[in-house]
Amino acid sequence: MGQISRLFPLAPVIVSLCGCGSPRPINYYDLQIPAVPTPAGHTYPIAVVVGRIQGSDLLDASPIVYKSRRNQMGTYAYHRWSDAPVQLVQEKLVRMLRTGGEYQSITRSGDPSGGDLLIRGRLYDFTELDSDGVSGLVSLEIELYNRRTGKILWTHFYTGTEPVPGKKVQVPEVAQALDRNLDRGLKEVVAGLSQYFASQQSLAEAKTK
Repeated sequence: MGQISRLFPLAPVIVSLCGCGSPRPINYYDLQIPAVPTPAGHTYPIAVVVGRIQGSDLLDASPIVYKSRRNQMGTYAYHRWSDAPVQLVQEKLVRMLRTGGEYQSITRSGDPSGGDLLIRGRLYDFTELDSDGVSGLVSLEIELYNRRTGKILWTHFYTGTEPVPGKKVQVPEVAQALDRNLDRGLKEVVAGLSQYFASQQSLAEAKTK
């Protein structure tokens, strides 16, 4: 589909900035970030640090990226994320880990209170995919790294597409599809990390018996 048919300033989370004499406003899109409840306790007495997610130059900037199956890529001139996708993904992962309430603390890299366990990763795709319809493509890899021993303890790769419904697709709907797709991927990450720590806890308890 052509780009012009999708340029409509409609979205649930959107800010339009229009300067004096500007021919067209720039629309900014955000991800749905879960609120963090007051924790009643935690399952694992572990301090985890979430590092900055790495990504290509395009994903380290704010314009929304689109591409075809032929790997032709471009960016929208008037539609952007509120922040770089690599930073949005880091923030959403932090919130989702905190929402679960399973860990003693979840901090970002650079926090002096952080421990040896570092969650780090790379975002490969966070783009509109135009091929036999329009979908939101998300591909990422997350790993748990022990900074003290220098060992990778756990890793998970996710890739998937989320169809964008409708015959006349608009950019806000693409942003929503990418957000839903990212939710699925990060939920897999959160569940996988919980399973890893549960297995380690069970192993430690077995050794003490």
